[in-house]
Order: sequence, then structure tokens, then C-alpha cells
Amino acid sequence: MLLRHDLNTGWTLRATGGPVPPAIAAATLPATVPGTVHVDLLAAGLIPDPYTGTNEADLVWFHRSAWRYETTLTAEPAADGERVDLVFDGLDTVAVVELGGTEIGRTANMHRGYRFDVGRLLGGEAIPLTVDFASALEYAEETERRIGRRPRAYAHPFNAVRKMACSFGWDWGPDLQTAGIWKNVRLERWRTARLAAVRPLATRDRLTVHVDVERAADTPLTVEVTAGDRRATVELAAGTVSGSVELAVPGAPLWWPAGYGDQPLVPVTVTLLSGGEALDEHRTRVGFRDVRLDETPDEHGTKFTLLVNDREVFVLGLNWIPEDHLLTRLTRADLEAAVDRAVAANANLLRIWGGGIWESDDFYDVCDERGVLVWQDFPLACAAYAEEEPLRSEILAEAAENITRLAPHPSLILWNGGNENIWGHEDWGWKDELNGATWGAGYYYRDFPELVAALDPTRPYHAGSPSSPGHDPEVVHPNDDRYGTRHEWEVWNRQDYTHHDRFVPRFCSEFGWQAPPAWSTLAEALDPADLHKESAAFLLHQKAEDGNGKLDRGLAHHMRVPEDFADWHWATQLNQARATAYAVEHLRSHAPRTMGSIIWQLNDCWPVTSWAMVDGAGRRKPAWYALRRAYAPRLLALRLRDGVPVLVTVNDTDEPWDSPVRLRRTTFGGTCLASAELQVSVPARSVRIQDLTPELYAVTSAAGEVLVADAGTLRAVHLFAEDRDLAYDPDALTTEVTAVRNGYEVTVTARSFARDVALLADRLSPSAEVDDMLIDLLPGESRTFTVTTAPGSTGGAEMERLLHSANRLC
Repeated sequence: MLLRHDLNTGWTLRATGGPVPPAIAAATLPATVPGTVHVDLLAAGLIPDPYTGTNEADLVWFHRSAWRYETTLTAEPAADGERVDLVFDGLDTVAVVELGGTEIGRTANMHRGYRFDVGRLLGGEAIPLTVDFASALEYAEETERRIGRRPRAYAHPFNAVRKMACSFGWDWGPDLQTAGIWKNVRLERWRTARLAAVRPLATRDRLTVHVDVERAADTPLTVEVTAGDRRATVELAAGTVSGSVELAVPGAPLWWPAGYGDQPLVPVTVTLLSGGEALDEHRTRVGFRDVRLDETPDEHGTKFTLLVNDREVFVLGLNWIPEDHLLTRLTRADLEAAVDRAVAANANLLRIWGGGIWESDDFYDVCDERGVLVWQDFPLACAAYAEEEPLRSEILAEAAENITRLAPHPSLILWNGGNENIWGHEDWGWKDELNGATWGAGYYYRDFPELVAALDPTRPYHAGSPSSPGHDPEVVHPNDDRYGTRHEWEVWNRQDYTHHDRFVPRFCSEFGWQAPPAWSTLAEALDPADLHKESAAFLLHQKAEDGNGKLDRGLAHHMRVPEDFADWHWATQLNQARATAYAVEHLRSHAPRTMGSIIWQLNDCWPVTSWAMVDGAGRRKPAWYALRRAYAPRLLALRLRDGVPVLVTVNDTDEPWDSPVRLRRTTFGGTCLASAELQVSVPARSVRIQDLTPELYAVTSAAGEVLVADAGTLRAVHLFAEDRDLAYDPDALTTEVTAVRNGYEVTVTARSFARDVALLADRLSPSAEVDDMLIDLLPGESRTFTVTTAPGSTGGAEMERLLHSANRLC
């Protein structure tokens, strides 16, 4: 049987070149593998935390530095008929590997693994194993000089090296440019043959396992597959290096996305044998399900509807970026917590964005278990990509490797060619700069679909997000809302969030609005003197072009822009929450014409002002609570259609929704001016829009009236003027605080209409969380919030200070 020997321990690290500070240049320190240089330098106290203050800017010397990882390897030489391989699952990024002074390989791609036959170099004694990392930036610059510059969204040539694009900085991420042995290292000893690739493809009633073998001998082989209680084999004749095993599984328990059913996972074991002796074994899990993409023409253009087991799924999604810029610090528990925050917000899909990485096996395992669908971008984003060497072979090799690796996961439902590259080619002035040079079209329209068809015909492929499938992008714009996918970035960049009403996309795979992170996250990252929006440290943690200006202009559409930083912080977070709910309600109200919403973005990779629902410390912004309500299985909303409010009821469950809805137009003081009761009857997985009687919106005092709809525990409100013009009572609320186990219960009572009531609990304690926020209360109504704190936390008397609402911003 193939033997694996872990080589993750015993490594050291030192600088070998570049403008490295003297104290670091003179140091040799223990190296963590998997790990990166930044993480080890930080652990040794040789660099400050790059996530705090202005430290990121002080570490730019790292971009042009070089490093050596070194250990010793003691292993017996290969016996007759035996192979001994040194295997690196991932090297970040530009590296030379030497064993015993002999160069055994060069790498320039962090997105793939490497295997080197080293049997002839082993002699039983300790010999040095070194991995020398050069500057990825300098490598990319040299590649660009050789093959020609390609347009890109940011200054560094991230599109000229196969490294995580956002490692070079993004409009929400730091520019740290990591280096290191970022995945596992091991020695493998084997005889006769090994499993080089195992590709299980499960559909609703069938499992097909494709196997590639690497041989050291041309003997007959047997591949045995067990899936649950089923077993099948295939014989590989001498010299044959591939084969497949099929198992019919009629009546298999089906895997469903969250909200549609259960997620049964079946263990699969693939064993390679020769003469009855087991040579190698591969273990994984599969889920039985079918997935397809409906792109049939209709009266609006063409559909873009995902189906699982022949059932249409309205995608309630979030874009996913790397959870930590320093990737190797992440654990499975971190990924579980992050995915669970998406699930708790009622999301059913995560899109792995193309400027990050092919995520870890742990990530996809977690999604399989939770029923979270995964949309997988090929890692090409916001740039033109050369189709010449050395990039072409690297891009295709990593694509084939990762399609194979991810094939077993039932959560994975769509391959997407890249992020905004087709759009960029059409709209961002690239054509003149390219002057006919390659830019990636061959990948998106030929290479990737051919690879998917060959390696994974069970899943659909989409050329890019956004794009208009089946149409020449020079004829039909790739961001045309009638076809395929749309990214809505006029909103935020140039328009207020109400601009969403102008478009009804078939599927909106990016849209969002910015806000700062939680207050305690800012306080952990910045000195107290820097807690204002014009400080150098705050601006270093605001990467968007004119980000603060856009935040202020976005506020000014609806409310005054506060001078006080703490008030400004709350106001911008509230505006993000409202923008999120507004967009989602719009998209869901247009189902089934629109069949997907993927918000930019779920998470952050460090403390930053961004579009995330959850900040870089894992704290939920107010927008997360708004999203949870907007993504709920049943949604009640009041929307403007043709200038008047209508009632929207969305039922994304398998049961009919029959409920009375009470509607009232009242003064802020509580006087009822008009009322009605409607009976709504919404079939399963459907949307209903109902007109209202005119007296419900025949407002007499726009500044002091509100339209309220209630259906059970669901509430929707409509105001007749912007916040800046409303006659809110700034002291509309009273509080009563009760200490309970692990925190407090805070009962808030309204004396007059109170909008978007929230307890910003993390201002009490960084560990404090509140169960809900952004609640609208009519006069006389109360709501009890539960605040959970760490053991030993105090501060119940501070709760009234933590109470916020739109009223207090007037």
C-alpha cells in the first residue's frame, strides 16, 4: 500500500534577498508549514500586525523580498520497483525546490500541487531540502515584459502570475503579497501503480468514478469502488492508465440545497489493487442529485434558472472572498463559523469569487453538509489574461486539477469562467490597449467549457459573470439585464440604491453597498486618535476609490450626514442595511423572471470598510440582520410600482401561505388614519403582488405618517418621505434592562413611531452579540432584545447608550 510520510515539521525560514530590514535579514526562525512568511514573522515579533493601524503600508518592502524554507530529509533510497515522490500540495508562489543540492523543480502557480520523483537522490542519510521563494511581483513584472502588458483593474500585474489576485490588494483587501509553503508537504512511497486522479461524478441515480493511474510496472490492475453498501470493479489491462466504474443507485436518497430537503452524504472508497494486493486507496463522499441550468428563451430574453433534481431554485446567495488574507491561519472551525453565518442569514448559495483561490476541501465539505450551493469561478478576475506561455499551460493545468478535486462535492453546481473579464473587455477601454493581443476569450469560450465537458459533464458552465450566454458580447452587452448574469454597480458607484428599480435582471450575481466594520472591530484595528473618517489609518482601511465620498453621497439621498464619527458610523451601517434589503426585495418580487440574488459580499479578510455583511473579525453588521429578514423563506414587503405602494408576498417554501394581512396608515403618534385587511394566498415557491386601496396611501402629512403591513410576525413599513424630511421623535424609546444568564434582556418600548431600532451591543463589549436589530415599533409596542456577552462582562447600565434608531439621526 502507498505510504505517506508527513514533512510539515522541522522547517526553518530566513530572508535571502530584497530590501529586508536588518533585524529580519539576520534572523533564522522556525517556520510553520503549512504557513507563510508573514505569519512566521508576526509570530516571532519581527513585524507588527499588518491588519492594524498603518502597518500594511510599512510592510511594502516585503513585495520584493526573497525567502528560503529549509529542513533535512532522511529517507531510504527507492528499492527495486519502488517510487519515492516528494509532494507539495501548494507553494505560494514562485519557487525553486532543491534536494541535497540538486534542483528538482521550479513552480509559479499557487493554485496547483507538485510532485517530484526523488528516489534516486535518497541515500538513508540526512540531506537538505530547500524551497527558495522569489518575489511574485518581480516575476509578474518580468512575465509582462516578455509577453506584453494586459489591462487590469489595479496597479500590480496580478494577471501575469498564477497567484491569488487579491494578494496584490483589492478595493477591500490589503496589499501584502504572501509567500510560503502554504499547503501540506509529504513523502510518498509506492510500488506498481498509484491513483493519480479520482473523479467521482454522482447524479440522481448513478455514480461514475473515473480513475487515472500512474504506473511503475505494466501489470494488470483492478479498481474497486464501494459506495455505501454497493460495490463494483473494473479491470485495467497491462499498460492501461485510465478507466471508469459505474454503479447504478436507483432510489438513492437525494441531496438537496438548504430549504428544499436533506443532505445525505454517501461514503465512497476507491481501491487500486494488483493481484489482490491493495496498492492505493482514496476516500471521499458524494451526494446523489442532478443539476442543470435553464437558459431557454422567453418573452423577456433568456432564462438563467438553476434547477436541482428538476426543481427550480431561487438563489439567495452571497459572494465569498478568502476568509483571511493570511490564508494559512484558517481552520475548519473558522470556515464552519463563516458558512454558518451565511446559513443563519437564510442564504442557500456561496459564489467563490474569481480573484481569490480554489477553496480548501474543508470549505466544500462544510457546504455539502449544510446544503449550501457553491458557484465556482475559475480564478481569473477583473483583467485581461494572456493566452500565451507561461500562463496558458499553468491556467489549464490548475483548472484540470481542481475540476477533478472538486468533482465529488454535491454542493458544487456551477462552473463560471471568471469575474468581470468579458465585461471589462467590452467597457473598460481594454480593446485599444490590447491592439489585438489575446485577453482570455480562448479560456472562457473554448478551453474551460471543453475541460468541463470532458471532466465534469454533470454540471453547467457559464462563460463569465456577468455575461449574456449565446450572444456575441460586441452585439449583446455582457451586462444586459435580459440575459444571463448581471452585476449592478451603477448603484453605489454613481447611483442611489433606489436605482435598482430601473432594471429587472434574469440573475444578479453582484450588487452591494458599503459600510464600516463593527465599532469594536475598528477599535481593535485603529488607535483611539484615528477613529475618524479622515485619519490616515482609517483611510488605509477604506480601499474603495472615493469610498468615503460615496458613503456620504449615499447618505445624503436619505438623511443628513452626521458630523460626529460615532453617529456617522451608525448612519452608514444603517444605510448599507437598507440598501441591502431594498435590492433583495426588488429582485425577489420579480421572480420567476429574476431567479437569483448574490450579494457582494458575505465576508471580509481583514478589518476594512467594505460591502461585507460580516466584518473581518466575524462580527455581524446591521446589514446582516436586514439580509436575514430579506432572505427569509417568507417575505412581506411594501414596494413602489408605478409610483404607489403595493403589497409583495414571497413564499419560498413548499407549503402554501395563507394569511390575513393587516394594513394601517397611522401618524407617528399612533392615530390610525386608514386601515384594511387583506387575505393573501401564495402558492408554494411563488410571489404575489397586490394593489392597495388608495386611502392607505392618500397621505395628508408626509412628514409624520407611516404605512404598516403586518402578517403574523412579519412586518413591512413604507414612509412617505426621506428620513431627513420626517418628523421623527428623537426620544421615542424607553428601555428596561434585566440581567440574565450569559447576558441581558433589554425591553424597548416606543412612545411614538420608532424606525430601525438597534442595540449596537459590541460597543458594550467586543464579544457581545444581539439576537436581532432594525425593528420598527409603533407607539405602545415593545420588543425584547437578548444580548449575549462573554462570562464576566458587565455594563448593563450602558444599554440605553447603545440603543440606536433612525430617529436619533434626525
